[in-house]
This record gives sequence, structure tokens and C-alpha cells, in this order.
Amino acid sequence: MDRLSRIDMLVELLKKEPNDIFLIYALGIEHVAELNLDEAETHFKRTLEINPDYVPSYYQLGKLFESQLKNEEALHYFRTGLEKAKEQKNNRSVNEFKEAIFMLEE
Repeated sequence: MDRLSRIDMLVELLKKEPNDIFLIYALGIEHVAELNLDEAETHFKRTLEINPDYVPSYYQLGKLFESQLKNEEALHYFRTGLEKAKEQKNNRSVNEFKEAIFMLEE
């Protein structure tokens, strides 16, 4: 299945389950791959509106802003995600956020 077909499929699934956080997140990932960064940002932020503790969206937003050289915005999402990951005792994510912050602050 090609990427555009996956996007269409996710859009159709979201019509049935408009607040399904995984579908919204997956749609954001697909838009990143298509370099449709505004749409990706919208979807990742939507996941955080539904669940502010959804750690993967903080990481993806950080990477998205980093790719656009918007380092302050990237650091904001990485730092917020780091705090959420610590609260959740998600050590793998803690390490990923620390690494991302370290790379931007150098």
C-alpha cells in the first residue's frame, strides 16, 4: 500500500473514530513522510489536546520543529516530553529526549 493510500485509509477510519489518538498520530507520521509538515504538526498537536500525556507526540513535534531549524520550539516540546516521560517512568523515552536536547543545545 502506498503512502497516499494509507493517508486516505486513516482519514476514513478517523471519520468513524474522530478521537482515536493512535489514528491521529499515525496520520501525522504519514504527513511527515510526505513533507506536509503543517498537517503533521496539526495532527500531533491534536493528539496532545486529547491526551496531554501522549509522549510520542512531544518527540515528533520536537523533531518536526528541529527539521525547520526552529530550535526554541523544538526544545520546548523535547523538554515537556522529557518531564512527561519521567512522570511515566518511561526510561527509553527519557533517554531519547535527553539525547535530542543535548544535540540541540550543543
